[in-house]
Amino acid sequence: MKKIIFFHLLNDYSGSPKVLSQVIDAVSKKGFDAELFLGGKGSSGFLSSVPCVQRRYFYKRFDNKFLTLISYTLSQVLLFFKLLKYRKSSVIFYVNTLLPFGAALAGKFLGIKVFYHIHETSIRPRPLKAFLRWVVEKCSSSNIFVSHFLARTEGFSKVESQVVYNAIPQAMSRIAARHIYHPFTDGQFCVLMICSLKTYKGVNEFLHIARSLNLNPSFKFNLVLGATEAEASEFFLGTPIPDNLTVIFSCADVVPYYQRASVLLSLSKPDEWVETFGLTILEGLSFGIPCIVPPVGGPVELVSDDCEGYLMTSSRVEEISARLVDLQKDSDTCYRLSAAAKIKSLSFSSEKFESGVLGVFDGI
Repeated sequence: MKKIIFFHLLNDYSGSPKVLSQVIDAVSKKGFDAELFLGGKGSSGFLSSVPCVQRRYFYKRFDNKFLTLISYTLSQVLLFFKLLKYRKSSVIFYVNTLLPFGAALAGKFLGIKVFYHIHETSIRPRPLKAFLRWVVEKCSSSNIFVSHFLARTEGFSKVESQVVYNAIPQAMSRIAARHIYHPFTDGQFCVLMICSLKTYKGVNEFLHIARSLNLNPSFKFNLVLGATEAEASEFFLGTPIPDNLTVIFSCADVVPYYQRASVLLSLSKPDEWVETFGLTILEGLSFGIPCIVPPVGGPVELVSDDCEGYLMTSSRVEEISARLVDLQKDSDTCYRLSAAAKIKSLSFSSEKFESGVLGVFDGI
């Protein structure tokens, strides 16, 4: 059986490395020999303990975007030459996200089959995105998209593709299945958001909503960030954190926060970043948490308005705050949304995910 070599740029606690860790688990259980190339040194994240050999290649992020772009380009050139040793090897290259283009170019050069798992659409600058799409068109044998929205938006007419919805890990799924949702925990109505520390993720909007409800003692806000405390301190420098908000950093285990949550918010700003799926939304649904999500992109495939939650644009913070107040006063609606959320989450099982991913390798 062939070896599958996986490629990812930056290991952290965001969605794409989490999904890749599940892919590696799936192929390892199936008996494939797996190897992982990761950019950077020593970064912790969901890929830190995957069951395969890990190799590192150069990559470093800088505060200066131009320097980061130079570092990124250099990393992919070095990765390309590092992979030339696989000439005449019986391997498959599996590129996670559009970013590790050096692996795709090396695969094309060496005559190795290249598969892409595509998670994103909002890549800047535009010339970079155009170049990355060109690499996919020239090098990929098959693409996996995480949603039908993404497949429509970023499809490649000359490359075979399929949609494989993300799923939550089986261990979390078992915990979620046993969880009984309650609108209040210890007398508090807890509003949760889990995201990267980026303005386009709606972090400032979340603070605004928390601040607007600071005088209501029933409300508690938890913001779980895929960032270190130092990074968050710099981001929030000069920004007062309301008393009803707790910020959690670089959290590997988010289950306790889902277990306490009354509502989950996803506040990505569609004019800057379109969510192509929304793994935290699916995780929230599996715990029976009503979700307020953007009305565009992948979240629409997870949440229907007034069914599992609500579709609301993040810029309308006053309306979102008012909706939260309504839910805090109406437990019956919370329970109705929660029941629908649990049912919807069953459509995104880990079994379907693994079957979809493994199906890509049929006949190889």
